[in-house]
This record gives sequence, structure tokens and C-alpha cells, in this order.
Amino acid sequence: MRILVMSDIHANYTALEAVLKDAGAVDETWCLGDLVGYGPDPNEVVEKVREIPNLTCLLGNHDAAVIGRMPLETFNGDARRALIHHEKILTADNMDYMRSLSSDVKVIGEATLAHGSPRDPLWEYVLTALSAQLNFGQFTTPWCLVGHSHVQLMFAMNEKNERITVDQTKVDRPIHLRPRLILNPGSVGQPRDRDPRAAYAIYDTEEKTWTPRRAFYNIAETQKRIREAGLPEKLALRIGEGW
Repeated sequence: MRILVMSDIHANYTALEAVLKDAGAVDETWCLGDLVGYGPDPNEVVEKVREIPNLTCLLGNHDAAVIGRMPLETFNGDARRALIHHEKILTADNMDYMRSLSSDVKVIGEATLAHGSPRDPLWEYVLTALSAQLNFGQFTTPWCLVGHSHVQLMFAMNEKNERITVDQTKVDRPIHLRPRLILNPGSVGQPRDRDPRAAYAIYDTEEKTWTPRRAFYNIAETQKRIREAGLPEKLALRIGEGW
């Protein structure tokens, strides 16, 4: 099967549209959470995601906050302002949809799915060899797919010596999967690796490949809507530079 894996859309509808178009026909879509937060289009994003066929979607930490499962005080000022705004404008139907999502780790075939990490699905960032090492013992599948950090990364563990290697994956360069790996598709709506293009990945279960992808989108259009919504200027600036 050809599976679209994406994460951290963060209410950026224009970026989401670009990813869905760029990915083309897929058999399934896996979303690793954070439909809302930061961006200007929470309702449009949730409604679009709800329409995707053969979808598996996890709850992210921003999603959990906007439906009242996590204190807003745990977020920084800019993130909190966006969440308060989203809380006010999200429709009842879209709130109910997010309440139906689970933050629990999910296993599908050879992959374990988590928003943050298998050890702490909602909050932990897997960004270093140490954080990866602490998580390899928390899943039993050959590979684990995580989001949350907004960076396209791969962590590999050598099972003979338990050494961890970290690689920033290359766009459009397929990775031939082997045990044991932690893979991150990056962020659709707010990349943080100095590449402002929307990030995602294609997972081929038959070929056993993982291909990081990027899609151009109209960033200025999203920035305009961020400003029109009265959200912090930093949230508009950062999507233009990918930080």
C-alpha cells in the first residue's frame, strides 16, 4: 500500500491542500496529530481531514488543549493566543470530531504511530539520539512514526551495539526500511528545519520504503489570513522562513 503520512498541519489549510495534491493517489492516509494551533484555518483543516478516505488520525497536544484535555498554561504565549482564538471559532461538529480522536499509541502492521513519542504520546519531542534511545524500548514494531518536532528526521538503532544514529532525511530520496527506526515526516503547516515548504512522507508497505516529500504552497496567502485573524506576527513570519 502507498500511504500518505503527515503531521502538524496546524490550521494551515493552504499547506494541507498542497500536500494532498502533491501526494496524489494513495491507499491510506495517516495523520499524526495537531490539526489545530498556530494557523488561521482550524475549521477548514478539520473539515478537510474529516473528508479524507481511509484515514487514521491521532490527537496532538494542540488538539488536546483546544478540547480541554490539556491546560492552555502549558503552552507559550503565542501558541496559547492561537489556541484561545481557535477555541472560540471552532464549530461544535469539529470539536466533537477532535474529541473522538485518541492520543494513544497506535500499531498498524509494521509501524507504531505516535504524535510525540511512544513513551509520551502527547508531549515528548524526539529530537536527539538520547531521546530516541529512551524510546526504542517502548515499541516492538520494526519502525515507529512520530510527529511533534516539525522536523523531517530519522533515528536508527544498531541492534548489535544499540548505537543510535541521527539523520536529517533528504527530500525525494527513498529510505529502504529496516529494523529499528524512528521516522518523522515533518510538519505540513509549520516546518522548523529552515525549509518553509510543507513537509510529509510517503510510506510504501510493499516496497518497504519511506520517501520524505515537500510541497510548495502560497505562504503569503496563509500569512495574510494569520494577520487578518489578529494572531501573533511571529506566527506569520516563521512560516515564511521555516523556523
